[in-house]
Amino acid sequence: MVDDNELKRLRDIAAPAPGTDAKARAFEAAMRAYDMDEKTSPAAQGSANGLRLTERAQKLWSEIMQKKLFAAPAIAGLIALPIAGYAAIYMLREQPFHFGGDEKITETLADKPATNAPDKAKQAPVAEGDNQKKANADSAPRQVPAAPPKPESTVAGGTAQQDALAREVTEPVPSTEAAPPSNRVIMRLAPQAPAADGAAQAGRTTAESKLMVRRLMPADQMLPQEQNRDRVEEFKTNPVHAALEDPVSTFSIDVDTASYSFVRRSLKEGFVPQADTVRVEEMINYFPYDWKGPDSASTPFNSTVSVMPTPWNEHTKLMHVAIKGFDVKPAEQPQANLVFLIDVSGSMNEQDKLPLLRSAFRLLVNRLKPDDTVSIVTYAGDAGTVLEPTRVSEKDKILNAIDTLTPGGSTAGEAGIRQAYRLAQKSFVKDGINRVMLATDGDFNVGQTDDDDLKRLIEQERKSGVFLSVFGFGRGNLNDQMMQTIAQNGNGTAAYIDTLAEAEKVLVEDASSTLFTIAKDVKIQVEFNPNKVSEYRLVGYETRALNREDFNNDRVDAGEIGSGHSVTAIYEITPKGSGGEQIDPLRYGQASVNNGGVANADEYAFVKIRYKLPNEDASKLITTPVTSANEVSSFDQASTDQRFSVAVAAFGQKLRDEDATAKFGYDRIMEIATAGRGADPFGYRSEFLSLVRLASALGGNR
Repeated sequence: MVDDNELKRLRDIAAPAPGTDAKARAFEAAMRAYDMDEKTSPAAQGSANGLRLTERAQKLWSEIMQKKLFAAPAIAGLIALPIAGYAAIYMLREQPFHFGGDEKITETLADKPATNAPDKAKQAPVAEGDNQKKANADSAPRQVPAAPPKPESTVAGGTAQQDALAREVTEPVPSTEAAPPSNRVIMRLAPQAPAADGAAQAGRTTAESKLMVRRLMPADQMLPQEQNRDRVEEFKTNPVHAALEDPVSTFSIDVDTASYSFVRRSLKEGFVPQADTVRVEEMINYFPYDWKGPDSASTPFNSTVSVMPTPWNEHTKLMHVAIKGFDVKPAEQPQANLVFLIDVSGSMNEQDKLPLLRSAFRLLVNRLKPDDTVSIVTYAGDAGTVLEPTRVSEKDKILNAIDTLTPGGSTAGEAGIRQAYRLAQKSFVKDGINRVMLATDGDFNVGQTDDDDLKRLIEQERKSGVFLSVFGFGRGNLNDQMMQTIAQNGNGTAAYIDTLAEAEKVLVEDASSTLFTIAKDVKIQVEFNPNKVSEYRLVGYETRALNREDFNNDRVDAGEIGSGHSVTAIYEITPKGSGGEQIDPLRYGQASVNNGGVANADEYAFVKIRYKLPNEDASKLITTPVTSANEVSSFDQASTDQRFSVAVAAFGQKLRDEDATAKFGYDRIMEIATAGRGADPFGYRSEFLSLVRLASALGGNR
């Protein structure tokens, strides 16, 4: 038994001052206890597991009722609201909401009501992968609509049972037409990943039982949200010109097809494409046409001009200019030196990007001849050579190099371009095909990233005789504007590949026209006779317009025509006196055209085409007067190819919501296209008919 005096003596002894070693040992012990508590304790030490919010509310209400604070319904009504407020404060004090921490909460933005504005862009998820790629909202001309986002996973690494716990409950808020965009209450249960020691059930924390409730603000007031970063050039539709005031139209030809396949993907994913993604000339030129070609290779192409009634305006006519390039036979095709410049940045890690790209380039390799040469350069954080120039006779080596491509990193496109041109020069084939083939999903964000800087780089490199083609893949990060810029200035073409079938069309079926250039810097200039034509407008080619003086300037770059390429341009003209004029006549302008001194007064127009042979720098000229001999009396008398191309032109204008086709229905477009479908060995025209039906069903610009 302990003596009381001993206890008193111990009580009165002063505690010694803590030493440095003692402090260190105490701190270490505390940290060990803290770490052990974090791993094993589902709640703070000394506290019981808290009740759910609903359970605490019921408990509080039960306690209030048991105290019988009121005995009459009237009194109950008077104090019900204060009690409710007290209950809310009580619950928040006991276990407040947490909008941060370690729990992974996925929020779904409120849907906005549809508007009639044609240029409203739908938001789509940003492509995963490249964290360094950022949206340049100030410089991006236009955000492009994207397909509805796919459902996203809840918690990375969670089990199926845990994923089942994560769910979303939405409660629409009633609103009228005048009300702001509707909100939703988002409720999500977010489980944690299993504990590292496998004790998933024992290691759950209170986060798994928290019900997260949040009233979202309207979408335009939300915190930063994922954005679609597709970039396209914004442009205005060609206006109507008075032939008396402005009789000359000049533009570069365009054989690109990117716009058509991008529009097709949009419609098949269930929405009408944004207007600036629709370039009508690329829609028209997507299809092969049986225009009359040249008789020999000495003349690289032939032009055919026809005049016919306009199906959407009884007061106007269409002047249809068709160009067909000489089709080089496979046995006569020169040797090809190709450099595949492939984007392997992190954002390419999607099924419709790098995996599709690998399959597409495998198709092309199988199309090449044994003595052709292939090199492969990739770029992500920096550029690297995957395959030195290799003969296609070693096909397995090339295919294996393609199969090993994996995504990761940022996008050093400029460095990749420089390296690709160096390799192309290393294996340059005189009088052959020397081409860099760039395949990418988006922006260059390392090195030179400005479109103008890249344009100057490509202009400098093309002087070496190496041409450039660009192939776009995927959605959400596609820089169509950059693709168009560098392809136009690199003496090449731009295509958008959304499916393996499109890859086969571009790289196999159209390989000759894609790879083998027969004429470069092709320009068209049309002078209209104001004595026969009051007004005119060019359908499409807005991004290919040239100044009048550029036509005779051989230093000005223009488009290229490949082997067997078909190019179509359509003018809508208003014959003088037809009554369809949209511009008032000049008060003092009539004397200059009615004085009887006008030369070639019987001509509608005079068409001039300039071009250069691939290895020459001096242009050649082809001219064609357009008279009544080029005219057909009715639209049905035009050829099937001409009528089908007009149907495609009408469809493109309809998607852009242009005034000319505002009252021209999809049913009439279907009727014309069906009658002009003709031979369709690859099913391209049948697919076009399905796109018209989809656009009609979606109500696009009715």
